[in-house]
Amino acid sequence: MAEVNLSLVRRRLLTWYRKNRRALPWCRARDPYAIWISETMLQQTQVKTVLPYYARFLDAFPTLQALAGAPLARVLRLWSGLGYYRRAENLHKAARRIVAQHDGNLPRDYALLRALPGIGDYTAGALLSIAFDRKYPAVDGNVRRVINRLFHTNGEAAVREIASTLAQTSRPGNLNQALMELGAMVCTPKEPRCGDCPVTSHCRSRDRLGQRQSAQQRPRVNFRDVIWPLAIVQHHDKILLRRRQADGLLAKLWELPGAEIPPMAKPEAAIRKELKPLAVAGLRPQRLGELRHSITDRRIHAPVLLYRWPLKKNLPPGWHWIRPSDLHRYATSSMTSKAVKLFIEHDKNPI
Repeated sequence: MAEVNLSLVRRRLLTWYRKNRRALPWCRARDPYAIWISETMLQQTQVKTVLPYYARFLDAFPTLQALAGAPLARVLRLWSGLGYYRRAENLHKAARRIVAQHDGNLPRDYALLRALPGIGDYTAGALLSIAFDRKYPAVDGNVRRVINRLFHTNGEAAVREIASTLAQTSRPGNLNQALMELGAMVCTPKEPRCGDCPVTSHCRSRDRLGQRQSAQQRPRVNFRDVIWPLAIVQHHDKILLRRRQADGLLAKLWELPGAEIPPMAKPEAAIRKELKPLAVAGLRPQRLGELRHSITDRRIHAPVLLYRWPLKKNLPPGWHWIRPSDLHRYATSSMTSKAVKLFIEHDKNPI
C-alpha cells in the first residue's frame, strides 16, 4: 500500500467519474430518502431492472413519511417482480422506525443507521458518504473487486482499510461511486477493459488479468433445478390466489397454489395436496404449458395446470378470488404473473 500514491489514485478516480458516470436518476438525487431507496433496490439487482421500479416507487411514496404511512401490502405490490422481497419489508419497517424514533429523518450516525432493519455495512457507508458527505467507505462487490485487483489485497480487512483511506476526501460520495462505476463499467468480472481504466498504471494485477484471477471474482451461484407446479383454479371469470406465510421464500406475497416438489413426485398429486384446505376433490386438470423461472439459487420448471371449479365455496383465510386483469393490484411474484399471463392468452385462444 505504501508503494502506491493514494492521493493520485483518488484524483484520477474522481476525474474519471466526473466525465464518465452514467446518467442514472439516483446519481442526480440529493434527497437522502431517494438515495436510500436506490441503494436498497440495487442490492443483487441489475440497473436496467431497477430503473422503472425506482421511478414508480418514488411516485407512489415520494417521502419517507409516505412510505411509513402506507400499508405493507401496497409497498409489496409496488415491489412485485423486483425480487428479494425482504428488502421491501425492511424498508417499510425502517421507515416507520425512523418516523417514530428519528423525527422522520434518516440518521447521520453509522451505528444508528446499522440498527435499522435492512441496512448493512455497505448501505450505511453509501448513505453516509453519498447523502451526507461523511468520509465513510461503501464496499460492495464492484468496489471489492476493483480494490483487490488494483492493490492485490489479502482479505476483507485490507480492502476496507484501503477503501477507508480513499474515502478521506471532500467528495467521499463521488469517490465511492467512482469505484462502483469502475467495477460495473470497466473492471468487470470476466472481461476487464484495462485500456480504459484511469488507474491502470497503478494496478498490481494488470499483467495477470488476462488470465482471469478467479479467486478475486464473486463466486458463481450454484443453481439447482426444481419442479414447481402451479394451479390456476378458475370459477367463471375469476381465479384463485392464496397468501404465503409471513416467513420463508416469497413471504406474504399472493400466489397461485403450488410448491416445490421432489424430482420424482407427480405435479397433479402435489397440487391436490396444496388444494386440500379447499375441501375439493375429483377435479381433473388441463395442462396449459410449462414456465421457466429463477429465484435465488433455484432454476424452476413450472408446469401450469388449469382446474375448472364448478362451485364457488367459502374460502379459508388467506385465499381470495380475483379477476386475472386485477392481478396488478396484488403483491405477487413474477412467476405467478407469468403463469396468469399464460392463462389469459389461453383463455383468449382456447384449444
